[in-house]
Amino acid sequence: MIAILIFFIAHWYLSLFVQTIFLHRYASHRMFSMSPMVEKYFFILTAIAQGTSYLKPSLYGILHNKHHEHSDKEKDPHSPVMSSNYFSFMFKTLVNYRAGEEMIKNNPKITKSYPSWPVFEKLVDTYTYRLSFLLMYILFYLYFAPSYWYFILIPVHALMGPLHGFIVNWFGHKNGYRNFNSNDNSKNTLPVDLLMSGELYQNNHHKFPNRPNFAVKFFEIDFGYITLLIMNKFRIIKLKS
Repeated sequence: MIAILIFFIAHWYLSLFVQTIFLHRYASHRMFSMSPMVEKYFFILTAIAQGTSYLKPSLYGILHNKHHEHSDKEKDPHSPVMSSNYFSFMFKTLVNYRAGEEMIKNNPKITKSYPSWPVFEKLVDTYTYRLSFLLMYILFYLYFAPSYWYFILIPVHALMGPLHGFIVNWFGHKNGYRNFNSNDNSKNTLPVDLLMSGELYQNNHHKFPNRPNFAVKFFEIDFGYITLLIMNKFRIIKLKS
């Protein structure tokens, strides 16, 4: 049971780390810079951390910026305001993700301003790669799970990336408080966001989309921003002033 708990927590926060730091704050908003070599390390780490639910950085960036441009409007690729329930919300997000893939395929130049590593992405953005990680999750639980009830966590591992996106976009536009008036429904769900490393300060983020620190009030703590400060201190990245 201890092994399962450690594995689940480690996978949750490692996947969240690449999503908030690399996909969101870097690929989408370019809140900091990094060397080409470090960027490739992040590509590899993202593929390992997300595994079955690997999200292509360029596509994530394109869709996320479209979300900001049309926040909670008809053209928003993932707005809970435009969906009646969880399932329709997730289905619409999937449809828009697939449409984005076709858009990139037909017009590859659209990814020019986003991080891209075509050779590597051709290897990991495949059903073979995704299914191999799903198999590893199953084998891990077969070996360490004290009962088959724990197998209900396997779909969470398999859908970790989209699950994080769902939590942020559903609850961050449905539940919580607002520090700023805006034209969308963005909210800050948690006053201290340890669960999603600052991603649930959606109202703050939509007000200042390129600000690396999502926290605004004295009681708000953005653990993602703290991570950026540490990485900047060790010169792994360079925060924009």
